[in-house]
Amino acid sequence: MKKSARLFTGLLVSAFMLSVVIAGPAMAQDKAKEAKAAPAAAKAEKGKSTAKVLFDNDKVRVIERTYKPGDTNEEAPTSSYRVNRTIKGGTLERTYPDGKKEKFEVKTGMVRFLEPSKGGKYTVKNVGNTEVVSFLVVLK
Repeated sequence: MKKSARLFTGLLVSAFMLSVVIAGPAMAQDKAKEAKAAPAAAKAEKGKSTAKVLFDNDKVRVIERTYKPGDTNEEAPTSSYRVNRTIKGGTLERTYPDGKKEKFEVKTGMVRFLEPSKGGKYTVKNVGNTEVVSFLVVLK
């Protein structure tokens, strides 16, 4: 009995040590990938919304966009299909190249599928009193 217990304990300890040796480098690689894929949020400029790229590859780009009251986004990805989920709702306004303005409200939890803009590139401005935060998946 003692001999089988020692054998079992030896195998268990060996398996544990092997898992630590294998998992260590794998975890380090994952952390390196995360650091590369999630750079810090764009430097906040007064009056401009901030975009934090959470993931980017040849198929999709995932962005967290934050608009403080009065902030504008002049980089809206209007030529791609995209999915937008509102984390914090508020009132936004689109301004098209021809000067046309469109005011709309986004509610917390709202999910929208946006097709490429037919009216060309537009800017988005937070015209409300609250911060608006969106999670955006852009298909490439």
